[in-house]
Amino acid sequence: MMVSLRYAYPPMTAQRIKKSVIAGSWYPGDPRTLQEEIERFFSRVPERDIGGAIVGIVAPHAGYDYSGQVAAHAYRQLRRNSFDAVIVVGPSHQRFFRGVSVYPTGGYETPLGVVPVDETLAGHIIESGPVVSAIPEAHTQEHSVEIQLPFLQAALGGFKFVPLIMGDQNRDTCEELAGAIVRAAGTRKVLIVGSSDLSHYHTYEKAVVMDRRALGHLVRMDASGLLEDLEAGFSEACGGGPAAVTVMAARKLGADRAELLKYANSGDVTGDRSSVVGYASVAFFGAGLKNYLDK
Repeated sequence: MMVSLRYAYPPMTAQRIKKSVIAGSWYPGDPRTLQEEIERFFSRVPERDIGGAIVGIVAPHAGYDYSGQVAAHAYRQLRRNSFDAVIVVGPSHQRFFRGVSVYPTGGYETPLGVVPVDETLAGHIIESGPVVSAIPEAHTQEHSVEIQLPFLQAALGGFKFVPLIMGDQNRDTCEELAGAIVRAAGTRKVLIVGSSDLSHYHTYEKAVVMDRRALGHLVRMDASGLLEDLEAGFSEACGGGPAAVTVMAARKLGADRAELLKYANSGDVTGDRSSVVGYASVAFFGAGLKNYLDK
């Protein structure tokens, strides 16, 4: 199914719009080419019914040539869904800072249009816990949130979102952020997206072992076990904090099951198995939420 290349969003002042820093490199800069590429990814994902309403997903944040097909397995599941808002949590690659930064007003621009920030929800998240503040420069060159947006646009059409960048990913920050998200969401129908790649620059065989361990924690919805393994070095995730936050918040919002939708690594794309990066799509859902989320 093809959808419009530009989506209907409310107008916003130009100075509040975060321009893309990765269109044309990490993913196509031309809107038609980008839309067609995402549709090709979706066409290769088999139809499936995971048996519940999705509350959260974890998806990779590498360039689409490497991880786009893996990400499509998560986003394809969202196509017949709608949400009051989407909360995208990504790690900071460019700078270290304490806590979490929200982009509180305006929107993020991709070739498929501007995705508006849900300013009310963003404000409630800031008010719901001291760990979140607005640090504009944390978002300027960061790709981990933006890379998720074209897939969300293709899957959902028009929607509002809250972009969150984690400056640190320790347990306390994860727990405080998850709590703030849940308190701010209230009874609203939200989707949480944790932006995370897995192990980096190991051999194919070692990466599979490390990633299998991390994914075991995710499918058991064991955020504590994931964080412990990451701290001990048994697993790696460039976005382990966002993944853990997604698990924690999804549990609090009623998700009681998880499913690994797809795993691969860069060696499966390039053929170079000497030094790879791992990618996975995971969905968190609850059958008991179905009637509520289908309203």
